[in-house]
Amino acid sequence: MSYFAAVFARTPQGWVGTEAMLAEAENVDDVADLMREAAVESYGDPVLLLVEQDDDWFAAARLDAGGEPRAYVSAVREEGLGGLFAELVGEVPEGDPAGDTEVLEDLGVDGKRLAGLGERSLPGDALLEIAEAAGFGEEFDRLRD
Repeated sequence: MSYFAAVFARTPQGWVGTEAMLAEAENVDDVADLMREAAVESYGDPVLLLVEQDDDWFAAARLDAGGEPRAYVSAVREEGLGGLFAELVGEVPEGDPAGDTEVLEDLGVDGKRLAGLGERSLPGDALLEIAEAAGFGEEFDRLRD
């Protein structure tokens, strides 16, 4: 299974992104720690983690200063990397979308649009649309290539 994951932090100078290595993450706390590290290293707030796996599903997780991560997942998966995000969004039937549809609302992606991306777009295209709306499309493209 292949995946792409990147963390983006908004700084006073703009958005900064870096690839995220989630292979060793064992639980949702590991994901939150990875996001907190990015926030500390970049002095960024908010911090977003965008993930897609095998053109099957995508996830957008957000960490605000002092908060706990919130996430939206286009299709919940219980195994592997998908299981980490299933922990963040709670129990729902496998394959269903779940989580906080308003997680990116202040960044230009309202809940209806976010839910629609999971229905009509490939995961990579959905993440690019999110990145462009939030203002870090070029940074996303740089990491994706």
